[in-house]
Amino acid sequence: MGILEKIDNSKLPIHIAIIMDGNGRWAKKRGFLRILGHENGVKSVRESCEACAELGVKFLTLYAFSTENWNRPKDEVNALMNLLVKTIKAETPTLLKNNIRLQTIGDFEKLPENCQIELKKIIKETEHNNRTTLVLALSYSSKWDIVNSVKKIAEKVKNNEISLDDINDEMINNSLTTGPFPHPELLIRTSGELRLSNFLLWELAYSEFYFTDTLWPDFRKNDLYKAILDYQNRERRFGKTSEQISN
Repeated sequence: MGILEKIDNSKLPIHIAIIMDGNGRWAKKRGFLRILGHENGVKSVRESCEACAELGVKFLTLYAFSTENWNRPKDEVNALMNLLVKTIKAETPTLLKNNIRLQTIGDFEKLPENCQIELKKIIKETEHNNRTTLVLALSYSSKWDIVNSVKKIAEKVKNNEISLDDINDEMINNSLTTGPFPHPELLIRTSGELRLSNFLLWELAYSEFYFTDTLWPDFRKNDLYKAILDYQNRERRFGKTSEQISN
């Protein structure tokens, strides 16, 4: 029996988030420029999207570019932005074929204008797709999102629109750029690194973490299936005891 056949479709995570790590190391191992690692990672994005759509996973969030990534060498940042535009155009047919909707989280206005234009175009083109939602985290960091959430809420308090007692988990959650989406049940990080790198710190409070040594450009459908199978073999207690869950 293959890995895919072992997956229980009644216990799929609704939302999977992935930290796509290892593009640079993949390229370095082969004597390539770092950007070639990112280019080869596009196939992994395509396979992950298709696998989620085929299985019935409703949301897939990919950590594509953090706010800290703006501090990388200018040539690399420019190359990444150009690759983003190129990939968006090239992968539109894949999204449409698989009935996948595209959304973004992060500081959208900080992206180059041509990136914003292409993203808005495909977001509009795929807005009625309902099989799976692909969320790209672009110019995103969790601390940035939380700080902006606090500012929005503080402004409402200042303007007497709400009181301090009105502030709760739901209000904070809804003021984040991730507010429209359910929290991920499963986080996957590739390349063997064991950290969150400022990604979805609020949203991952009760997520299951899965770390793999596989570098992102080598990540394929079977690797996603392994992560899901591992997730399905865990007991999710949310602070309760095993006995409470089993009862």
